[in-house]
Amino acid sequence: MINKEQKLLAFERILKIMDELREQCPWDKKQTMETLRPLTIEETYELGDAILKGDMKNVKEELGDLLLHIVFYARIGEEQGAFDIASLTNDLCEKLIYRHPHIYSDVKVNNEEDVKKNWEQLKMREGKKSVLGGVPDSLPSLIKAYRIQDKAAQVKFEWDKIEDVWAKVEEEMEELKSEIRNEKSDTGKIEEEFGDLLFSLVNYARFLKVDPETALERTNIKFIRRFKFIEEKAEKMQKSLNDMSLEEMDGIWNEAKLAGL
Repeated sequence: MINKEQKLLAFERILKIMDELREQCPWDKKQTMETLRPLTIEETYELGDAILKGDMKNVKEELGDLLLHIVFYARIGEEQGAFDIASLTNDLCEKLIYRHPHIYSDVKVNNEEDVKKNWEQLKMREGKKSVLGGVPDSLPSLIKAYRIQDKAAQVKFEWDKIEDVWAKVEEEMEELKSEIRNEKSDTGKIEEEFGDLLFSLVNYARFLKVDPETALERTNIKFIRRFKFIEEKAEKMQKSLNDMSLEEMDGIWNEAKLAGL
């Protein structure tokens, strides 16, 4: 394990390199916060992929890329006289100390739920106008639904029992089925009911302590893996997928399942 001094030297090194790149590299000199934004989003998703795959080598690499972006934004902020790496880091430290009174003050907590409730209450005291105010507009919808529900739960706006949550899922399912059967219904109304069903399922996942985004992504990965197995099997059979029946492809799909794919 490296010591604290070595960590500080490593951070000082990346700051020095960032200064040199910003002053000397034609590409780095042209970048703005707006041009970096889509790249930062891409790097964040790449980190997410590496985490799900358990690929620690890539987790390390993608974290490094994100650190570079943080240092880059800080350098641009310094040039604009808005903030620098020292001020943003110190502000972060102050916020962490303020929002952890059970560590840095005399507040008592019993579990992680108490910590989350205290965190949200302290955010409201900081001037937040809504409990949901901290949920970014640009979050992917599935993650946003989870975060909205989790924040609402901090002020006890949620079901008491998991059975009630499942009953809501069943209610929304029936409303969707009814809308589908309704000859006078339109796509907009069906979409609304479908959204309500998804939202209630996300809530049920939360009660099960399951992250719906992670669960869906693992299923995406599984589907891709099994579908590629079908493609490979079809190639060995010298057949095009377009020429295969659903029954044939489904049989190969079941082979993939039995093989543990």
